[in-house]
Amino acid sequence: MMLGGAEISTVVLGRNEDNQDSIYSLFMKAHKCYDLIPLSTKLVVFDTHLPVRKAFFALVYNGVRAAPLWDSEKQTFVGMLTITDFIKILYRHHSAGDDPEKMAALEEQKIETWRDKFKEDDTLQPLVCIDPNESLYRAVEMLCESHVHRLPVMEKGTGNISYILTHKRIIKFLSLYMRIANRRRRLSVLPELMHDLPKPAFMDDTPKSLGIGSWGNVLTIHVDTPLIDALKIFLENRVSALPLVDEDGKAVDIYAKFDVISLAADKAYDKLDITVHEALKHRQEWFEGVRTCKETDSLFSVLEAIVKAEVHRLIVTDENNKVTGIISLSDILKYLVLDRCAPASSTSLTMERVDEQMNDSSPSPLPTSEMVVDTPVFELPEDEISQ
Repeated sequence: MMLGGAEISTVVLGRNEDNQDSIYSLFMKAHKCYDLIPLSTKLVVFDTHLPVRKAFFALVYNGVRAAPLWDSEKQTFVGMLTITDFIKILYRHHSAGDDPEKMAALEEQKIETWRDKFKEDDTLQPLVCIDPNESLYRAVEMLCESHVHRLPVMEKGTGNISYILTHKRIIKFLSLYMRIANRRRRLSVLPELMHDLPKPAFMDDTPKSLGIGSWGNVLTIHVDTPLIDALKIFLENRVSALPLVDEDGKAVDIYAKFDVISLAADKAYDKLDITVHEALKHRQEWFEGVRTCKETDSLFSVLEAIVKAEVHRLIVTDENNKVTGIISLSDILKYLVLDRCAPASSTSLTMERVDEQMNDSSPSPLPTSEMVVDTPVFELPEDEISQ
């Protein structure tokens, strides 16, 4: 169905209490990964024969956090090169110190060489991808189950990767239909399509009461923590960011995995004994900033803050600005889409029925016990793949 030049897909959702709480889960099941693929996008791909140094410099140059790996001999995609790989490589070579020969070897070693080493250590991550015809619900499920932050969208027939799905991209798409940051933009883009998703009651509860995020013994580092120690914490605890605290335990900054890649730009990866504070001087200009919230903030306000600030996480602080928790995009998506998923028996997602009514010359009205959510398919503002 077309309306004002926009393609419309209509979803019928029951109004019972279970469906109200699982509204976002049902919404994701009604949309495909294809809906998030922009008409034009940038995709950075590396051949496994490329030297590691050039690959990570290219990540910095293009402002991306990961890239698919192409094996020219096998003629297929074999994995992703991520910042975690860069951290693992730096950590393993720390013992080389300032030895020029060893550092030169590090710079010239190929991606495939390191993939072989990771395979020997049983730390090589398999390629996790999804077909564009799969639902966004399945995409969120795969992101959470595989503990990855980027999910390549691959055509089964051709084996080509057309896009990289991220938590941030998915939450932005969902926010288009929620009464939060994007409402003003929606009014200017499609003023005739103002069917916001209903807000479940739990959105007024706090993330802590709902079990969303990390609380209590949150991993933090001091401004004077050696960089090598921060890298070790990243690898051993599988965290993507560490709040920086001062001598009073107050949050003053954050050191994320993405900050580590900045060392490649300045060729400072042979100096891992510097403090995190010194390492932050290499931070790139597109740093997303440090955002905080309070334990008493509702889930709705936390989500609103994340979407407006376009960040990946919020640090939770108390009245003394001390860190008490951290809430990430993945934590929120998992709760909204997976944890609140309605049982299959209660899901009344009947798109086929709606299509029949649209094609009927004299369609009968929908039952009053159901609500219709019209979802426009249009071009979203493009993010970098790094987002």
